[in-house]
Amino acid sequence: MTNTTSKILVVGASENPARFANKAVKMLRSYNHEVMAFGLRRGKIADVEIQTIWPEKESIDTITLYIGPQRQPDFYNKLLDIKPKRIIFNPGTENPELIRLAQDAGIETVLDCTLVMLETGTF
Repeated sequence: MTNTTSKILVVGASENPARFANKAVKMLRSYNHEVMAFGLRRGKIADVEIQTIWPEKESIDTITLYIGPQRQPDFYNKLLDIKPKRIIFNPGTENPELIRLAQDAGIETVLDCTLVMLETGTF
């Protein structure tokens, strides 16, 4: 488990508590991570505002994806421009093209579930 605070961007955030992105924001906050949330609609998850404008010039350690491969191409440049240390592809978001682009840019790619990683101490 990470004891130091790191900045995480959750892409695909939603106020709907049944969505895994919503659960991830809450769990990341409970582990004291600094969380930014990006989604299609403004809103709030616990103490985190859902932004609809892409974050720029932010120092992000990890991006955790909750948008499917069919919607990802619109975000390729934005995701890579942030230059995170890693991108987590949660179940259902796996995308060989984006994985290759990220790896070519020196970004670690992880195919796993953010919630499980937090619970098992592998985040």
